Amino acid sequence: MATAIAVVPLMLAVAGAVDLAGTSDDAAQLQNSLDAAGLAIGTKYQPDMSANDVKQLGQTFFAANMSAANAQEYAGSVSALQASASGTPSAYYVSLSSSITRPAFVSGAPAWHATRSASVQIKPGSQACVLALDPHVGSAVSLQGSTNVKLNGCVVAANSDAAGAVSRGGSAILNAQCVSTVGTTSGITAPNATLSCGAPLENQYASFDPLAGVTPPAYGTCQTMPNGKTVTLSPGTYCDKSWTGNITLNPGIYILRGVTVKPGGNGSLSGQGVTIFLMESSQLYINANEKVNLSPMTSGPYAGITIFQPHGNTQALTLNGGSGSVVSGFVYAPDAAVTYAGNSDMSTQGSCLRLVGNTVTMTGNSAVKSDCSAELGNRDMYAGRMITLVK
Repeated sequence: MATAIAVVPLMLAVAGAVDLAGTSDDAAQLQNSLDAAGLAIGTKYQPDMSANDVKQLGQTFFAANMSAANAQEYAGSVSALQASASGTPSAYYVSLSSSITRPAFVSGAPAWHATRSASVQIKPGSQACVLALDPHVGSAVSLQGSTNVKLNGCVVAANSDAAGAVSRGGSAILNAQCVSTVGTTSGITAPNATLSCGAPLENQYASFDPLAGVTPPAYGTCQTMPNGKTVTLSPGTYCDKSWTGNITLNPGIYILRGVTVKPGGNGSLSGQGVTIFLMESSQLYINANEKVNLSPMTSGPYAGITIFQPHGNTQALTLNGGSGSVVSGFVYAPDAAVTYAGNSDMSTQGSCLRLVGNTVTMTGNSAVKSDCSAELGNRDMYAGRMITLVK
């Protein structure tokens, strides 16, 4: 009888040890899965993702890791994944949590419960001046012909995972801080390419879309486009007409709906302190014998943005301005091909220019400054990202 009584606490101790060991193993697997899901989200996160997008992305990786351990054992015992993102362009944070419950070894005893969490920090890389957002196309950023591009302290970046995502050909010359791409590069070698970082950074994480959170303003009443080859326009909404001739824009916001901006032979487009929204398939095309001189506003909700072509507008955006042309600010067309041709004036002076397109092609001579906080309304663009598990 004494022996039987003594065995009871011993059995309870053994059961407790079994529960503790099992729960410890489960909690460790839960933590590993949360960490892996957080790191995976970090590689793909974009600031414009909704809370549900972040959660769904995390769930895919979280479930895969738990299933890889033992899908049958963990079925029904793991609570729904909680995932959220917060932060600013200087650092974003992804937070995840979940719990797991293990039935007690002894029938009727309370179940063992463990809750775990993970946190991942996503910091941007170096300053970028050129960014192509297409995830798969070859030559997403293309430097061709006799172009001489000087990006002082700036990086050329491409989110494409293709071979030759950033390519240089012909007699093109590139001087830049670095080249960063999800895929690989082609022709980015000395003596035609000089990089402060030494060699291109290939197989990197994707860069953030710098204007993903920008929402165009509401449409106003369509204004009348004056007749004549030389016109001066005031800010407002313009609809369904081509802009030709010599066009001067007074400072402010211009919303174009179905408008083609094509100055024509010896025409020009100029405006200081302006933001042009190319809506409803509007297109801007500046040819080599035309002149363009544009700069953005330095304050307000659209500070630093000169040309904004929203998602869904796939019309090619071409800036091939001739001698005397200077463009600064963000030129943004995330779903379109952007072609930019500098000239000797641009190469000598340099401008606070940021080119963002689905693809970007650069020809001619140009120089771009990296230190442009005031001119760009404190907007920044970065190449790549650094992902750290902080919890």
